[in-house]
Amino acid sequence: MSESSGPAHRPSAVPGPWSVPVLFRERRPRVVVKADLLPALSILFTLTVFSFPIGLLWSRLAPPERVRIIATDGTQGALELESWHRFDDLAVFGFLTLGFGIVAGVVVWLLRERRGPVVFAATVLGVAVASALAMWIGLRMANGHYTISTPPALGAVIELAPRLESWWVLLTGPLGVSIAYSLLATWNGRDDLGRRLG
Repeated sequence: MSESSGPAHRPSAVPGPWSVPVLFRERRPRVVVKADLLPALSILFTLTVFSFPIGLLWSRLAPPERVRIIATDGTQGALELESWHRFDDLAVFGFLTLGFGIVAGVVVWLLRERRGPVVFAATVLGVAVASALAMWIGLRMANGHYTISTPPALGAVIELAPRLESWWVLLTGPLGVSIAYSLLATWNGRDDLGRRLG
């Protein structure tokens, strides 16, 4: 019996689920910019509206610093422990803007069909602008609330308007947005953050 002299027939390789073409067959969701641009601008301008209530609330909650008039020319002398209120003013403003940032991050996350970096960046920027405007509004409201209309007498104790002596406090609002949005995105775990489920 003679054996076939032709080349042995080998079965063709069938690509399995681990093959390279299959790995790249499914496209990952791309960042949507054009469709999210208008909603992002709307979020940015909406957040700036909250600068007024934040500034008003801070001007009423922040404690004033009490000083004593020690000379007839109006020279002021510090009272014991009163200078600590300068830190309290910063802390009150920082907690207000941090809470505002966390709430803004959670609310924007609930806009399922707009989740992504474009809306996130607009939220961070909007909270930053709102915080800066709240600082400007709050300082002017506080100065108007603690205005001294008549020259104080010698030995009198007066209250100075609350102050914000550091611009670093403006980072607390965007920090709150970043913490809230990042935690929610991590917990979600989807490549598209659940946009297609909206």
